[in-house]
Amino acid sequence: MPVLALAACLVVAAWGAWSLWFKQPASRIGAASTAVAMLTRVVEAEWTQDTGPIRVGSALEPGWLRLESGLAQVVFYSGTRLVIEGPAALQLVSPRELTCRSGRLLVEVPPPARGFRLKTDQLDVVDLGTAFGIDANNSRTEVHVFKGEVELLPRTAPKRSLGKGQAAVVTKNALPQITVARAQDFASMFEFHQRSLASEAFRYEQWQFASARLNQDPSLVVHLDFRQLSGVDWTLRNAAEGTQAAPDATVVGGQRAEGRWREKQALEFQSVNDRVRLAVPGEFHALTLSAWVSVKGLDRKFHSLFMCDGFEPGTIHWLIRNDGALGLTVFGAEPGDYQIMASPPVLAIDKFGLWLHLAVVLDGDARELVHYVNGTPVSRHALRLGPPFRIGAAELGNWNAHSGPNPAPVLIRNFSGALDEFELFSRALDDAEVRELHVKGKPPL
Repeated sequence: MPVLALAACLVVAAWGAWSLWFKQPASRIGAASTAVAMLTRVVEAEWTQDTGPIRVGSALEPGWLRLESGLAQVVFYSGTRLVIEGPAALQLVSPRELTCRSGRLLVEVPPPARGFRLKTDQLDVVDLGTAFGIDANNSRTEVHVFKGEVELLPRTAPKRSLGKGQAAVVTKNALPQITVARAQDFASMFEFHQRSLASEAFRYEQWQFASARLNQDPSLVVHLDFRQLSGVDWTLRNAAEGTQAAPDATVVGGQRAEGRWREKQALEFQSVNDRVRLAVPGEFHALTLSAWVSVKGLDRKFHSLFMCDGFEPGTIHWLIRNDGALGLTVFGAEPGDYQIMASPPVLAIDKFGLWLHLAVVLDGDARELVHYVNGTPVSRHALRLGPPFRIGAAELGNWNAHSGPNPAPVLIRNFSGALDEFELFSRALDDAEVRELHVKGKPPL
């Protein structure tokens, strides 16, 4: 009878927690976007304060882009590809139209995007199947055609065509001056792809160096960097070198995928079976969890990031709710005693597919919990349930509910997305330390 009573209490606790979560906003319906392009690559890009920073992979809505320095590549949904060299000020109008107030651009228009229109203060350029360059300011525009043909529509002169190898200079109200296209003036943009790869490789080397130093932190209990994934050995090495380091983890399902850099691997969670199993012994007065994730969708009530098995006293459940809120639940010593601490919704649909740094700090001594996104605190909570905290058997990207072979649908909490780094510390990192984890690990902006 005592065993049955305890089991009943645990069930009541679990359903109590779930009912509180269910009262949160419903899943998104009819999500829409007015984006016309996306940012695909950068090299040392510095954006103005009113524009950036913009993460690679971000959808771009109609409006102004102002690049102070460096290079950036934008791909319109029509297929037109644009390389921008700062300083530049551009206005995205539609998938088939762009205004250039100032700056130097290299534009490549594939056949499906024929008719793409680019406007400056002096003229319009209509593509007829081309690759061309623009160098513009408020008093002068240069158009250089490297392939195909464009149609020029000056403000004060008849329209005319411009073919491969030709250039035109339009100054205020003067007639266009026809000259020879100068590819050398756009050399940095033609070399953009190679420079972008070199920049990414350098950032990856910087992360590797920072990662090696981090592994020596005595408070680092788990560090899974996903650099040694193979289809033969499904053991994930714990790179933490301290005496508290937990055993290696085990991959149970999942697909290898490209990580934050092309040279680095990640693990993608695609089905209800995919997960990473690990065990962390001991008791803790504080914990910090840190993960680099790419969210693919939030189609269930809960999506597990890192969750201890079951509801044992002192254990934790870290997850994402279907409205984009981050949540951490701490379970107390008595059945039915738990505390849910959830951030506001912070993962909107425009964040899907981007690499994000998520972290949560559980400080038992200060009785505080803090959620972070990309190094910035997004919510702080008073902690009612104090230490000791325990991990024991746990999972990344899924949850072992210990609730029988056929759990209710609400218990299905598998993560939909990819993970390419996870860290667990036995102390509470402060704001500066969490921000440093993000800065040293972030892919190119």
